Amino acid sequence: MISFVRGPVAALSLAQAVIDVNGVGMLVHATPKTLGNLRLGEEATLTTAMIVREDSMTLFGFADDAEREVFDVLLTVSGIGPRLALAILSVLEPESIRVGVASGDGKIFTKVPGVGPKVAGRIVLELKGKLKPTGVATSAAPAAVAVMEWKDQVVAAMTSLGWNERDALKAIDAAVAAEPELAEVGNVAAVLRATLRGLGQDNSRAKAGR
Repeated sequence: MISFVRGPVAALSLAQAVIDVNGVGMLVHATPKTLGNLRLGEEATLTTAMIVREDSMTLFGFADDAEREVFDVLLTVSGIGPRLALAILSVLEPESIRVGVASGDGKIFTKVPGVGPKVAGRIVLELKGKLKPTGVATSAAPAAVAVMEWKDQVVAAMTSLGWNERDALKAIDAAVAAEPELAEVGNVAAVLRATLRGLGQDNSRAKAGR
């Protein structure tokens, strides 16, 4: 079991990073928010969980033990694999997940792509008593998210992927103008996905016009 990895960031993308651990490149899958805090060439430490299958060994990385704990517990829900568990953590913070389970609010989980009402209900039912709120403040509620806080995080994620800050800000503003609800929720992963989706569409239109 690999509990954590530490070393320079050798490669970085929207869904994964490669950490150089004493000359060995460790491929780690993580949320956009976690990856957005990494910088190419700079040393990083990620708490990890290794998922072993018959034909693969996959490493998932987290910003802290709180994320990894919730990830591990989510895997105990029938029908939820590591990819979906990571997707849930990409949209909801660990404390928001704990509060949702404790309050029986399955609707909060339907915000995650791939999670419908049935799966959301199963999460609440099967995790009741396993995940309890810790009292840590969460930025999941719109009122608790300052615009500059989530915007800075999205800019950081995009610059880590190769865009300059000016282009990143322009693309973010365009994405939020097209989908105003993104600003209201202030979810970093959702804004990042919408921004990258918009850039992809712009690139496609530019190529078509050539």
